[in-house]
Amino acid sequence: MRLFNTLNRKIEKFSPQEKTVTVYICGITPYDTTHLGHAFTYTNADILVRYLEFKGYPVRFVQNVTDIDDDILRKAKEAKEDWRALGNRWTRHFINDMLALNIRPPDAYPRATDVIEEIIEMVKSLLRAGIAYEAGGSVYFNQQSWPEFGKLSRLTRQEMLPIANERGNRPDDPNKKSPLDFVLWQAQAPGEPAWESPWGPGRPGWHIECSAMSTSLLAKSIDIHMGGGDLLFPHHECGIAQVEPITRERPFVRYWVHIAMVHHEGEKMSKSLGNLVMVRDLLKEWSADAIRIYLGLHHYRQVWSHNEAELKDAAQLEKKLLAAVNARSGQGNSLDLNACQSAFLEAMDDDLNTHLAMRSLGELAERILIASANRNDIDRAQSLLRSLGGIFGLRLGARSPEARVASGWEEHLRRFQQP
Repeated sequence: MRLFNTLNRKIEKFSPQEKTVTVYICGITPYDTTHLGHAFTYTNADILVRYLEFKGYPVRFVQNVTDIDDDILRKAKEAKEDWRALGNRWTRHFINDMLALNIRPPDAYPRATDVIEEIIEMVKSLLRAGIAYEAGGSVYFNQQSWPEFGKLSRLTRQEMLPIANERGNRPDDPNKKSPLDFVLWQAQAPGEPAWESPWGPGRPGWHIECSAMSTSLLAKSIDIHMGGGDLLFPHHECGIAQVEPITRERPFVRYWVHIAMVHHEGEKMSKSLGNLVMVRDLLKEWSADAIRIYLGLHHYRQVWSHNEAELKDAAQLEKKLLAAVNARSGQGNSLDLNACQSAFLEAMDDDLNTHLAMRSLGELAERILIASANRNDIDRAQSLLRSLGGIFGLRLGARSPEARVASGWEEHLRRFQQP
């Protein structure tokens, strides 16, 4: 299998460090989910993990919940709702959408607030390494002290600043030595929740949350780190800068996998633009399999726009696949499956070319239907179609999600019930 590694801008052969593949994906900030862009990100993560498992790799998969940050606190204040209650409510909403789409649950699903101790220890280590500084009860990363800052995004400092400012950076913070320095520990503001630390009460910065969760729950150097393309800078760039100076592991992440944005009405689908297509609304009209086929027909690295005509085409392909798995087998010759299986696997091995892989499923279904009409034996072909369709999380007629999907998400769901 080959994957495009954002760090090197190349498609590289994938090989894990150990027997178990370690995978981390940045999760939601739970205050308004789940739109089609979220679904595209997490179905692609699901496909990658399922395909690794199909190829025989054990996988340790972690996804986080950013339950404390500026956006959560702002939204809670606007809604006059406790920030924990708000986060729990929207996380439950998200989990139920993941269940409906038959997405494999992560093995660990931590909140950022679950790892406050680990975050504090990481901040202490960065201070000891001389690349962070304390000012006014906050702690900042001194990006000028880390010459490799920018190796993932390949942006100049001049290009970085406006992007960082759009994504939570406060360039005019008087405690900063440089506008691009980012907060590791943020001093408590009036009325905000806080945790005790050596620098006074406060809360973690956004970037260090994922660094602490990935290294504490997976390894100092992990195989695959996934996330939306909009997280490449500053979030993932800062992640490298926070980890590599103190773990002395090179690299922190061996394969950076970034998933393209979904557009709608001519712009990137986002909460701030208000052009969201919500998964729950789509599920009122379309089946989970139709939605997953629709998403799978787009390559994870290619920006695309929501198109209802394409969704209708996906629903037609779903009907064909269902007809094929339910077709009657005869007593004649068995289908030769080598070509169909090889086409599917070659596509998936080529940087997860899900578009071609999905088309090969349609071709396999077509062959099954023709063979059934000729009263040939299609049992093995139907089994293969179900197996390969399972890599895309397709239920193919099953009334409920897979048992492991239901049990895994339900276990996570219990942790996000209202107190």
